[in-house]
Amino acid sequence: MDPIRNPFAPGAGQRPPELAGRERELKAFEVVLERVARGRPERSLVLTGLRGVGKTVLLGELRAMAVRHKWGAGKIEARPDAELRRPLSAALHRAIRDLAVRHRAPDRVEEVLGVLKAFALRANKPDAKLRERWQPGIDVPAAQGRADSGDIEIDLVELFTDVAELAADVGTGVALLIDEIQDLQPDDVSALCAACHELSQSGAPLVVVGAGLPHVPAVLSASKSYSERLFRYARIDRLNREDADFAVMAPIEREDAGIEPEALDSLFDASGGYPYFIQAYGKAAWDAAPSDPITVKDVQVAAPEAESELAVGFFGSRYERATPAEREYLQAMASLTQGRDEPAGTADVAVFLGRKPSSLSPARDSLMKKGLVYSAERGQIAFTVPHFGHYLLGRD
Repeated sequence: MDPIRNPFAPGAGQRPPELAGRERELKAFEVVLERVARGRPERSLVLTGLRGVGKTVLLGELRAMAVRHKWGAGKIEARPDAELRRPLSAALHRAIRDLAVRHRAPDRVEEVLGVLKAFALRANKPDAKLRERWQPGIDVPAAQGRADSGDIEIDLVELFTDVAELAADVGTGVALLIDEIQDLQPDDVSALCAACHELSQSGAPLVVVGAGLPHVPAVLSASKSYSERLFRYARIDRLNREDADFAVMAPIEREDAGIEPEALDSLFDASGGYPYFIQAYGKAAWDAAPSDPITVKDVQVAAPEAESELAVGFFGSRYERATPAEREYLQAMASLTQGRDEPAGTADVAVFLGRKPSSLSPARDSLMKKGLVYSAERGQIAFTVPHFGHYLLGRD
């Protein structure tokens, strides 16, 4: 069929044509926004799940909801090699600008911007040369003695408090959305938990919404023991059959086209209900179909094309980041699980490779830092990418 009219859109963080199966999470966040607007305390939220389930898309949708409720909202993506101060400053600057248009006291807004600038400037190293010093684009003088101690935990509590009070002035709140939250550095995780704890005690209208891999709760708990009570965790999983079918049919029907039931069966079997794969196989099936409706034969013809694109962009790009020793570890996991999306025992991996478990720790730890695997539970290791084991076995 006409590729120009193809409604499917596989892409990292790209909103699908139909955001199916996420009504519960959207309604829950709606409740958070309404409760905070009425001055009632709410916990911050953390979305967890494998790659390809749509966490980033959902995070963007929650940000859009906050903006529609006239909240200040800023979004960042954590990186393992970067401290939190600089991206957080940019995100909160945007949130403050959202609030400023409704605030009746410009001096009050500038006061908070001054605190933000003081916080941001601490991202510069004390011995940095003038030309190397980063200057945030905040056109007010930096405040003195507020959020500028250099201790990220103290500074973040003070900054969050001031920004939340600014939002309270106009009867709304602030949403700070953090993608890949597991990549925050340990000191930043600790500071974030401490700041959220302080805000929860005071009922200040600032909510953090994080998204990350399944082991995020363990990362937060290792930083602050009270984090399991501080955040509300929502597991984002693959779509059930009904939602997966709707994610396929709705955009096709909006193009006045159709798809046969057997083709839906084949698409679900191929995608496993994972939103990213639904888009990849759906796009390929549409392009392969010579006429309306899409048939099971069209899906079968399209599958190799979809798998080829996934092998390069979704799986291959991650595999290429692994060293030879790490690839050996990944291949062992795939063999032990027979390509299924389930964890492997770390002791079993050692036996399979004929090595001592301690000798494999560097490879395993490096794979975890690269976000390719995670510890499902003590003594268990699993892929962060669905169908990755199947892909690896196909490389043999």
